[in-house]
Amino acid sequence: MPEPLVERAREALDNAYVPYSEYTVGAALKTADGTVYVGCNIENANYSNSLHAEEVAIAEAVKNGHTDFDRLVVTSGARDGVTPCGMCRQTIAEFADEDLDIVCDLGDGETAEYTLGELLPNTISLDTLEAAAEKRERDE
Repeated sequence: MPEPLVERAREALDNAYVPYSEYTVGAALKTADGTVYVGCNIENANYSNSLHAEEVAIAEAVKNGHTDFDRLVVTSGARDGVTPCGMCRQTIAEFADEDLDIVCDLGDGETAEYTLGELLPNTISLDTLEAAAEKRERDE
């Protein structure tokens, strides 16, 4: 039996809008206080304006005042262990430390688990941007 967050992510698949790829993705994001926000992918004909499930869940959480996250689950209709894409990883890193648990649904009750740091080492952060600015100032 899948964990409750996997079930919530799977339920979000029902609302995915994917007329172009027909590849549904759902996400469930648990905040530090236990609140869960879900998201699904929402495609757009030009693709670049499409929204990813993880982004939708994060946006909903942030909109409601949550920026401290505990766990993220990602699933697809294919149950293929989909992981967040690079863009989503960077968005997640804006709000979460490298030890955030990310669970990817493999189907049949199986999951693959990663930390954000494993999926996105050496992330771009406020600290790295400030360090780069300081280095530029020293080099001038």
